[in-house]
Amino acid sequence: MAKGLGKGINALFPGESLTQQTEAVTKIGIGQLRVNPFQPRKIFDNAALQELSESIKEHGILQPIVVRKKGKHFELVVGERRFRAAKLAKLKEVPAIIKDLNDQQMMELAILENLQREDLTPIEEAEAYQKLMEALNLTQEQLAFRLGKSRPHIANHVRLLALPENVRQLISDKKLSMGHGRTLLGLRHKKLISETAEKVVKDNLNVRQLETLVQRLNEDVPRETIEKKKDLFIEEKQSELRDRFGTNVQIKKSKNKGKIEIEFFSEEDLERILELLN
Repeated sequence: MAKGLGKGINALFPGESLTQQTEAVTKIGIGQLRVNPFQPRKIFDNAALQELSESIKEHGILQPIVVRKKGKHFELVVGERRFRAAKLAKLKEVPAIIKDLNDQQMMELAILENLQREDLTPIEEAEAYQKLMEALNLTQEQLAFRLGKSRPHIANHVRLLALPENVRQLISDKKLSMGHGRTLLGLRHKKLISETAEKVVKDNLNVRQLETLVQRLNEDVPRETIEKKKDLFIEEKQSELRDRFGTNVQIKKSKNKGKIEIEFFSEEDLERILELLN
């Protein structure tokens, strides 16, 4: 992801670079710092923080954090992991660059810096994309172009936000994959999503097994029904089309004919699919 996002930061903020430290670096006391209220990252790996802390003890902080002045204190814009690790290392002060930023600029830079790191959970990444689109009034297509990502990549992540909160948490906890989440969105009876997600975790179902279960539930086939012999070709093509369109696709075949059903969730989603068909 970082390869495309380098272009994205320059496109969103011309002349702005988080890696070019041309401003003056100053020392700020740990006690003066406050965490970023717009921080998109909610999960910090304790083991990774401890490892970074040990590195800071030995080598110091190699890259200054970025802050803004807020009353008598400073709010973190970029570098919360370094700040947390510095506290673990018992540092009294850290090197910092002070920027004059409003709330929107602060949020945007924090989101972009986190997207560059490549270790956000799929849900955190989805929320980051959603916040950028709202803050900058961008469509999915415009955001994808600016970040150097594909539109399906943006759409596939943002769609995860339609999942119930408990299912999103299962994805954040890595008990479910992003593929599981996308497949669960294909359930026609939305009330079944949470129940089905719990079954996936309990029975350790892979994405292909979940796809079969979702198709069965959508067709209202009783679980006791003897499973028909699988058409591997049809299943493979369904999977390919789901990846291609970033939504649930079903191929239904009878003796002399067949049809393809492509699910969409909004007018914008339909427009995206039609563009791909063209």
